[in-house]
Amino acid sequence: MISNTSERVVAGGEEAESAGSGPPPLFLLPVQIVLARLVRHIAVRRPSLFNRIGLHRSKQFLIVPTNLPYAMLLQPDPVRPTLRAVPKQWRDYDARITGTALTLLAMIDGRSDGDALFFSRDLRVEGDTEAVVCLRNALDDLDGSVADDAAALFGPPGRMILSGLRRIRRERSDT
Repeated sequence: MISNTSERVVAGGEEAESAGSGPPPLFLLPVQIVLARLVRHIAVRRPSLFNRIGLHRSKQFLIVPTNLPYAMLLQPDPVRPTLRAVPKQWRDYDARITGTALTLLAMIDGRSDGDALFFSRDLRVEGDTEAVVCLRNALDDLDGSVADDAAALFGPPGRMILSGLRRIRRERSDT
């Protein structure tokens, strides 16, 4: 489903309630801690990012890396943005963005065009497409890379990991 509405997408029935509420599985706790710290770090370094999202700042963006065991739920409120790990089957969101972890990284890194990724079907979007376009535009308007900011949070090891991921992405896109 791709629509240009501002309504939150919620699957019906009890299954949706259990998939969209309650605490995430315990194995996600370390990921939760890292994601919370990461979004606070980016909000401090780049407050304009969340301000540029405008009317969509209260929206919930479900970001689903197809090759990771969890999804991430982003609420880009400028005052208190949140990013947390949730089960992949999470049903309570306004917009859903799906792609491999490397594809999503390339998009937030500013190294790939979101439109090209969408039209090549490397990236799938459901729900409020206007909100997704606004988020993508906010990322595109930044000087530098949010991925660089995230890596900087972890110091030299974080920068080494990001460099390695970029190299893998480049090699895969060359083939």
